[in-house]
Amino acid sequence: MDDVTDQRSLGVMNGPMLAPSLRERGGVQSVARALTLLEIIADLGGEAALTHIAAKAGLNVSTCHHLLSTLVAKGYVARVPDRRSYALGARLVYLSHVCLRHVDLPRRAQPYVEKVNAATGETVHLAVLQADSVFKLLIREARHAIRVDTGTMGKSDAVHATATGKAILAWLPEDDIRRIVSAQGMKRLTNKTITDLDALIHELRAVRRDGIAMDLEEFLPGVVCVAAAIRDRNGTVVGSIGASIPIMRADDEHVRVAKEQVISAARGLSAELGEPDAQFTRVAEARALSA
Repeated sequence: MDDVTDQRSLGVMNGPMLAPSLRERGGVQSVARALTLLEIIADLGGEAALTHIAAKAGLNVSTCHHLLSTLVAKGYVARVPDRRSYALGARLVYLSHVCLRHVDLPRRAQPYVEKVNAATGETVHLAVLQADSVFKLLIREARHAIRVDTGTMGKSDAVHATATGKAILAWLPEDDIRRIVSAQGMKRLTNKTITDLDALIHELRAVRRDGIAMDLEEFLPGVVCVAAAIRDRNGTVVGSIGASIPIMRADDEHVRVAKEQVISAARGLSAELGEPDAQFTRVAEARALSA
C-alpha cells in the first residue's frame, strides 16, 4: 500500500483519521500516524493487539509495528508480553501530570489562593517546578496599600531563595536538589540569601520536617514569605502556595496566621487532588504553628 492509498484508507475506518492535506500544511505523516495510534489505543480501552490497532488505523501490520516500536522506545507505549498486545505507556502519565499542573492546577487553586488573601490581606502566589525552574502560575495581589511586589507570572531562577521554591525542593531527592541548584547557581539576592548548598540542604531538611518553608528577606529586602507544598493523589509534590509579607507587618502573630492559612490552603487543595496522606499534613501544621 503506497502513502497516498494508505493515508486515504484512514478515512474508511472508524478510528481517528489523518487529514488528506496534512503534507500540504507542512505536517509530518509519521508523527501524525504515531499520535493516531495513541488515540486508537486509548479508544480501545488503553490496550489492544497489534492487528486490531493496525486495522483501526488503516495501516499494514509492518508499518504499524515500526511506529509502535518507536513509541515503546520513548515510553509512550508499553508491550504487554503475556497478552501480546500494546498499552499506553508511563510517559503519558508524566505528560498528563505536567498538563494538570499548568492548566488545571491554577483553576483549582484559585479559591484557596483567594481564601489566604482574604484572611491575611497579603500577596499570595501559586508556583510549580518545571524544567528545573520555579514558575509562578497565579498571583493575587495584597489588599493593603503597601504591598509586596513579587514580580510577574512566569519563570524565576531563584528557587534557592524563595519560600515557594524551597517548599517544593524540600521533597526532592538530595541528588536532584544538588543538580537543580548547581545548574541555576545560588545568586546572592540580598545579604540574607543562602548561597551555600550544604546550608540550603540543611534548611530543606527542616522544611521537610515541619511542612512549612520560609524566606526571611532572602529574595527581596524587607519581605518575609511562607509557603507550603501541594501534593497530588500519588503524594507527589506538584507545587506550592505562598504568602509574602512586608517586614513592617511581619510580627509573630501575623506570620503565625499566614502559616496557618497557607498550610490549610495547601492541605485543602492537596485533598482535592486526591493526596492520600492527610495525617502528615496535620502533623506538619501542628509543628509549624508551634514554631
